[in-house]
Amino acid sequence: MNAVTVNESARALRLARKAADLAGLQLEATAQPEPVAKPGFAVVRVGAAAVNPSDVKAALGLMPQAAWPRTPGRDFAGVVVDGPSEWIGREVYGSGGDIGITRDGSHARFLVLPEAALRDRPRSISMDESGAVGVPFVTAYEGFRRSGMPQPGQTVLVLGANGKVGQAAVQLAAQGGARVIAVQRRAGPFEGFACAAVEVVDATRGDVGERVRELTNGRGVDIAYNTVGSAYFEAANKAMGKGATQILISTQDRAVPFDIFAFYRGMHSYVGIDSLAMDCVAATAQLDAMREGFERGTLKPFPVARAFTLDQALEAYRLVLSGSTDRVVLRP
Repeated sequence: MNAVTVNESARALRLARKAADLAGLQLEATAQPEPVAKPGFAVVRVGAAAVNPSDVKAALGLMPQAAWPRTPGRDFAGVVVDGPSEWIGREVYGSGGDIGITRDGSHARFLVLPEAALRDRPRSISMDESGAVGVPFVTAYEGFRRSGMPQPGQTVLVLGANGKVGQAAVQLAAQGGARVIAVQRRAGPFEGFACAAVEVVDATRGDVGERVRELTNGRGVDIAYNTVGSAYFEAANKAMGKGATQILISTQDRAVPFDIFAFYRGMHSYVGIDSLAMDCVAATAQLDAMREGFERGTLKPFPVARAFTLDQALEAYRLVLSGSTDRVVLRP
């Protein structure tokens, strides 16, 4: 039987139970024995791990599938320290709907992963950036994968382009050669951020659907990536051209007005995406499909605004839950 190595400096965040609100959230950084990899698994020493909105929501008990107690954290970047010999010492990155939700996650010094979830991280971006691209880019990519990847000659509308999934969707659509229209409520980062020009519609001025129709000479868009849900559902429907698809990843209200006649006459399709349903093997495979884009610069990581230690984790969680669009990471 393998012995457990004790690393005095290694710690992990632990959630013992769900909290009613952020004020009641208890994040305890406890000592973490260094794991030993079983056959088919590897141990990653975490260098950086993003704090996603879903990490905070899961800590508040808003994810019914979340296990207790557990270590949170879905995204990671780090170095393989135990496992298959060919992976030892290699820098990897990844994400997963299971990590930090149904089993221990990345807000810890060490993370245990299936060997099949190991992927080399892009060397053209930093460790912090590698640990912060996971959930947003995987979610955006999965939406396009299931609706058809953007192509030259298509028009892609991204609603809620201020958010991180929206920003990733804008980049992926631009990389695919599509015309991109971004709907946002405040100035976005698209100048020099996407690899091609992005047209912007200010959601606070006028009817979004009508404005998009004007921009497309009445034709409408081929793909409407709705990252917000109910607030933009009607506008997205109005903006959709013949045979178009609307992608939905979240919502505020569950009930929305739905015109069945416009749906079937428009030959429309709807694609729902739940990134939590993708385990670390599936999610990291999606990231690997984007690695070339990060390497050549057609996809760009999010600037990491702040990095926190585990002792500062509660401050990081509060920042994310406050609605901040800044990308923050923990350095365990």
